[in-house]
Amino acid sequence: MGRVANYDSKALEILYDRYSPLLYTIIKKIVSDKDLAEEVLVEVFAIVWRKIELYDSEKDNTYSWLVGLTRNKAVDVVRRNNNDQVKSIHYSDEYENRFIIPKLSKEIDPLDLKTAFSISGNVENALNNLTDAQQYVLYLAYYEGLTQQQIAEKLNIPLQTVVSKIKIASNNLRENLLSEGEE
Repeated sequence: MGRVANYDSKALEILYDRYSPLLYTIIKKIVSDKDLAEEVLVEVFAIVWRKIELYDSEKDNTYSWLVGLTRNKAVDVVRRNNNDQVKSIHYSDEYENRFIIPKLSKEIDPLDLKTAFSISGNVENALNNLTDAQQYVLYLAYYEGLTQQQIAEKLNIPLQTVVSKIKIASNNLRENLLSEGEE
């Protein structure tokens, strides 16, 4: 990332080769159209090139930052394609900085690509151990990028119920991951 910050195009190419398969997989879970998913992947790396100064090597982890950026961009594309109100929002530098560029907590544990691949099976098992309802609210929130209010409207349930379901699902996912790690 330091070399990319110095606008070293070879470094961007290396970054692309290393992370594009993983990022494309994330995009495909959110964006079902193959051509659009490929466009989003290209846009993600264009954003990295244009916005590299917003990456903080002191607090950001490359893997976490790229995954957050990718998820945010893919969800934004889906929202824009499915919602006329969102389409009308002017896409500007300010919008991109606020809604697409990830703001990572300093409390996030660093995670590298090798670790991510080694635990991916555990994550899948932990998700599969959630109830269908818990999986669905997490899917709506993470992959479809719906707000809690939008989830409540979609499921025709009170907002507080959605808040509670997401909190319980997140806690259960965490517990499932911890128990997976102990085995």
